[in-house]
Amino acid sequence: MNLFRLCGDLSHLVAIIILLLKIWKTRSCAGISGKSQALFAVVFCTRYLDLFFSFISLYNTSMKVIYISLSIGTCYLIFMKFKPTYDSNHDTFRVEFLLGPCVILALVLNHSFTVTEILWTFSIYLEAGAILPQLFMMSKTGEAETITSHYLFMLGMYRGLYILNWIYRYHTESFFDPIAVVAGVVQTVLYIDFFYLYVTKGMWKHKDSQLIEVV
Repeated sequence: MNLFRLCGDLSHLVAIIILLLKIWKTRSCAGISGKSQALFAVVFCTRYLDLFFSFISLYNTSMKVIYISLSIGTCYLIFMKFKPTYDSNHDTFRVEFLLGPCVILALVLNHSFTVTEILWTFSIYLEAGAILPQLFMMSKTGEAETITSHYLFMLGMYRGLYILNWIYRYHTESFFDPIAVVAGVVQTVLYIDFFYLYVTKGMWKHKDSQLIEVV
């Protein structure tokens, strides 16, 4: 465990908590893509199946349980508890065009042809594009709540820190996982335009109730 990975994990956790607090405090999931959150839940559930037969450390196990629990909890709030506030009319990204290629890639490009390894690989590919429904929804509505922007910013920070983690591990441990690295770089690239808007429009200066324009 190095500092980059630890900070990346914490950034990821903070992003999820920001989103959950936003939903709970406002009693609304307006502006949030349920499809993106469902995809993230699939990512965690398929990636962390080793919880049932492998133990690495208390930290590792705890984070896996937390990610799975919070992602499922988020989906519960969106699709059940606060379903009347869910904007399904704008959450129209065709997820089958994302799931299909990820399944094919996982079957073709993997480290070993076992069920757990294929599901792990599938989760890596899927995570790279899981945010697309959210970005698509924001571009379609032309605006986003500031708190949602903070959520996306923290997710981008998580991916950026993980890239630094891989660079550090390559130089200190000669570790290099092409599947995880390439997928992680692709995912990070998706946030670049958003990062530019976040900084240039000073989104962090707005109050949570305000909206920012997405261009």
